[in-house]
Amino acid sequence: MQNSSCKLQIANCKLNKFSVGLLAAAACLIAAFSISAAETVDKNLENLQEQKYSHGVLIRIEGVIGPMLAAYFERKLDAAKAEGADLIILEIDSPGGTLADSLDMAGRLRDLDFAHTVAYVPKQALSGAAIMALGCDDIIMAPTALIGDAGPIFQDANSQFRFAPEKIVSHLAQEVRGLAAAKARAPALAEAMVDKNLQVFRAKDKKTGEKTCKSKPEIEASPEQWEIIAPIAESGHDRFLELSGRRAVEVALAQGLAETRDDLKDRYKLPGDFTILEPSGVDTFVYVLYNPFIIAIFIIVGLIGLYIEFLSPGMGIGGLIAGLCFALFFWSHFLGGTANWFDVMLFAVGVLCLIAELVIIPGFGVVGLTGVVLILVSLIMACQKFLIPQNNRELTQLTHTLLIIFCSGGGFLLAAFLISKKFGSIPLFNKMMLRPPHPVYGFRDEPANLANPPVASPLENQITVKIGDVGIAQSSMRPAGKARFGAQIIEVATDGDFIPQGRRVEVVEQSGGRIIVREVE
Repeated sequence: MQNSSCKLQIANCKLNKFSVGLLAAAACLIAAFSISAAETVDKNLENLQEQKYSHGVLIRIEGVIGPMLAAYFERKLDAAKAEGADLIILEIDSPGGTLADSLDMAGRLRDLDFAHTVAYVPKQALSGAAIMALGCDDIIMAPTALIGDAGPIFQDANSQFRFAPEKIVSHLAQEVRGLAAAKARAPALAEAMVDKNLQVFRAKDKKTGEKTCKSKPEIEASPEQWEIIAPIAESGHDRFLELSGRRAVEVALAQGLAETRDDLKDRYKLPGDFTILEPSGVDTFVYVLYNPFIIAIFIIVGLIGLYIEFLSPGMGIGGLIAGLCFALFFWSHFLGGTANWFDVMLFAVGVLCLIAELVIIPGFGVVGLTGVVLILVSLIMACQKFLIPQNNRELTQLTHTLLIIFCSGGGFLLAAFLISKKFGSIPLFNKMMLRPPHPVYGFRDEPANLANPPVASPLENQITVKIGDVGIAQSSMRPAGKARFGAQIIEVATDGDFIPQGRRVEVVEQSGGRIIVREVE
């Protein structure tokens, strides 16, 4: 019985060893399969990474950031989208610029969803340019390039640059923290760029071991969570955070280093070269049209065209000239990022008010003055993104705009005076003047005998009025029109004053075929 029990135990032991061996073999097979599958997955992921981006474009952001550069940036983003780009590289070399435009560009990049965005900094991205870079998915820098120093400043009454007050700094700090957090960067680093008193530390989460950058207030708020490793020496101590490319990578503000564009191409494993979106002919044309001298010429010639059109009503050469000049003016400022359709609407309403004053409501009163004011305001608003300045920089810009517009107005008034004096003698313009009726039917009011028209003598074709003669205005004079002197209806003009139809007028000047009159009681 004992022998049988022993045999049974030996059999069970052999069976167990066999089962264990079988299980071990199965486990080895499963492990080998898992390793092979994992290698296959890793390889597929690697291949996927290599083919992640198929079309990359590069946009250069150079110089001071302002409305024109921001509008150029928007046009190039639209062009990149139209080309089907899935990787957009912004090559930034800028000392900064206006805060509003920098934040707008950063927000546009943060919310862009059709491509992966990279801020490539070969030299510098300071102030507003650093803020713009925070909106990109990746920041890649040359080892010696610089980024940061985004403290807001303003120009005081003595034209001295001052740091912005705490209220502005606090608001901007929240803006840049949000930009950094949206792209998984340490918000404290972004805040230190705009707050010169903020001290930042390299810290470790005691529970997870994760290392990141935290500001002193953030660590003090949760001392049980964070262990300070080392301070970020470039922060605090009355200076804005500014980092080199190497240092930015060390603190995880930047995602990598690249000396050249070829390094970028290798990093993102593009199948071909970048498409570099160069400034187009439109961009160059807009830049030329933004020259203050060209702007003044457009305004002067456009106003002269309106004036000529008012002298000779009807869509003629004056209206075409005015339409072309102001269309180019507003179009260039549309593309320059300062004008919008509201400005165009104000200008159109202003012109309509002037037409109403001259044609429907004779005289120069409230409607005409309103038209002049609307035109002036529309031109000012088209040249800048504000109407009432909020700081000295905007005040300086407003002064510059007003100087251009008032100089243009002075040039127009001089030209209008010369035209009113010489309008009838200029070869092109004298054809636009109203002419008296042909004297073949006589100058009297009786109906003409069409069957037997009277033949006018040579003297009947000549104007016989002289200085001091008084007549009746047969049409409104703005300043040209017609007046009756006895039996004659002739073309006359005023010195620029408006004379309604039916008023008595007196000849005050006569030079060749040009007759100047004034209203008399």
